Amino acid sequence: MVTIRLTRRGAKNQPFYHVVVTDSRKRQGGSSLEQVGYFNPVSRGKEVRLKLELGRIDHWTSKGAQLSDRVRTLVDGYRKQAAA
Repeated sequence: MVTIRLTRRGAKNQPFYHVVVTDSRKRQGGSSLEQVGYFNPVSRGKEVRLKLELGRIDHWTSKGAQLSDRVRTLVDGYRKQAAA
């Protein structure tokens, strides 16, 4: 099954996550099919906290990809922010 989930990058105590489309059987840091955004939970000042390509996420979900719980929360918040 194809899953859209977070994969951690960044240094110790400086987490940075890529939102990736990957096979659910692959390990968390392994290869992915496509990167569809990023999430920076420790952003400061004018740094972008969250950037998602909603068109690509919609494309993959229409093909049967499942969102992880955390990514679903991020996408819902991002859609509300974009609508406002």
